[in-house]
Amino acid sequence: MPASPADSVIYRGVFGDPDVAALFTDTAEVRALMLVLGALAKAQAEEGLIPQAGAEAIHRAGMEIQIDPGALAPLTAENGVPIPALVAQFRAEMQAPEHSQYLHWGATSQDIMDTALMLRLRQTLAILGVRLDGTITQLGTLAEAHADLAMPARTYGQIATPTSFGAVVAGWGAPLLRHREKLAGLREAGLCVSLSGAAGTLSVMGEAGPRVRARLASGLGLGDPGASWHSTRDRIADLAGWLCGVSASLGKMGQDVIALAQSGIDEVTLAGGASSTMPQKSNPVGPSVLVAIAAQMAALNSAVAGAGVHGAQRDGAAWFTEWLSLPQMCCLAGRAMAHGETLAAGITPDPDAMARNFGALGLAHAEALSFALARDMPRPEAQALVKSLISQAKATGAPLRELAEKASGHDLAEIFDPARQLGQAPAEARAFAAAAKAI
Repeated sequence: MPASPADSVIYRGVFGDPDVAALFTDTAEVRALMLVLGALAKAQAEEGLIPQAGAEAIHRAGMEIQIDPGALAPLTAENGVPIPALVAQFRAEMQAPEHSQYLHWGATSQDIMDTALMLRLRQTLAILGVRLDGTITQLGTLAEAHADLAMPARTYGQIATPTSFGAVVAGWGAPLLRHREKLAGLREAGLCVSLSGAAGTLSVMGEAGPRVRARLASGLGLGDPGASWHSTRDRIADLAGWLCGVSASLGKMGQDVIALAQSGIDEVTLAGGASSTMPQKSNPVGPSVLVAIAAQMAALNSAVAGAGVHGAQRDGAAWFTEWLSLPQMCCLAGRAMAHGETLAAGITPDPDAMARNFGALGLAHAEALSFALARDMPRPEAQALVKSLISQAKATGAPLRELAEKASGHDLAEIFDPARQLGQAPAEARAFAAAAKAI
C-alpha cells in the first residue's frame, strides 16, 4: 500500500477521488502556476509596470509552454519551493530574453503558489458543491418518502421513544444544508489572489501595487484580499474546517447506518458490500469509509489549524504544513461526498424490523404513558407507577400496555401506537424534504 491509500491502484476506489486528485497533481500545479504568472504580467502591463509586448509574450507562453514537473525537482529540493526552477525553465522555453526578463516581476514565490492553489481550490469546491447537492437531494427524497415511518429512536445506545425514519434522514441532511450555505461564503470570501511581494509590502510595484492586485484578481476570477495574507491564514483554516465539518456530518450518517444495518437490528438494507468468506454478509463498506474519513479529516484539520500560527511576515515551516495536509483533505472530502451520495441513494428501510424492534413489552412508550397517567394524578406519582409497571413487565413478560390499562382503567391504545407518538418527527422530515427540493 502506498503512503496514501488514495493514490493506490488497489485502494483508490475506496479512498481516492480521481476528479479532485487530478487538480493536485504536479502537472496541474505547474499549469496553474504558469497561468498565474501569465495573468500577473498582463495585469502589470495594464498598469504600465512592464512593456505590453513582454506581457503578451509571457501570457501567451503561459498558455502554450509545456514544462516537465520532474525538471523542477533538483532546484526545488534546494529552495523548498518550485518557483525559482519554474521561472528559469519558463524563461528558457520562451527563448525571448527581452520579454522573459519581466516574468515574475516584483512578486514572491508564495504569491504565485497561493494564488495557483486558489485556482485549484475553486475547481475543487465546484466539484464538491455538485456532489453535496446530489446527496441533499437523495436524502430529501428518502426523508419525504418515509416521513411517517415509525422506528425506535436510540439515545446512549438504547431504545428511547418512537421517531420516524424520515426524521432520522432529515437529521443527516440538515447539516449538509448548512454546509451548503457556508460554501457560498467560502467561495466569496475565501478564494482570493495573493500578491504582496517579498515581505508583504508590494514595494517593487509602488503605488500601482494594489491596482495590479485588483487586476490580477479580476483576470483570474478570484477575490482581491486588499492586503497581504502571507502569514494570516484564516482563509485556509476556514476552508479546512469546512471540509472537516462536511466529512464529520457524512461520517455521522455512516455511523448511524452501520448501526441500523447491523445484525439483530436490521432496520435498513444497503446496496453493495460483501464478505470474502461469509455469503450471508453484506458489509457496510461505504458507511465505514465515511466514518474512517471523518476521523482522518479531524487529524488533518488539526494540523492545518496548528499551521495557522505563522511567524512574522512569512513562515516556511507553517506553510509547508499546509502542503502536507490540505490536498489530502480535499481529496478525502471528495471521496466522502461521492460515498455519501451513493449511500443516500442505496438505503432501503425495513418497516417490519423497525416495528419488531420496539419490542413486545412496549417499553419505548413509557414516557408517553407517564404523561398520560399524569392527567389523573401528580406526575411524580405517575412516574413512580410507570417505573413499577416496567419492573413488573420485565419480571413477568406481560406487555406494559396490558399492565397499565389494568392499573389505570383506561384504554391506552393510542399511547402504545408508535405511529401516533411521533411528535414533530414527520413535520421535521417534510420540512427538510422541502428545503432539499428548493436548492
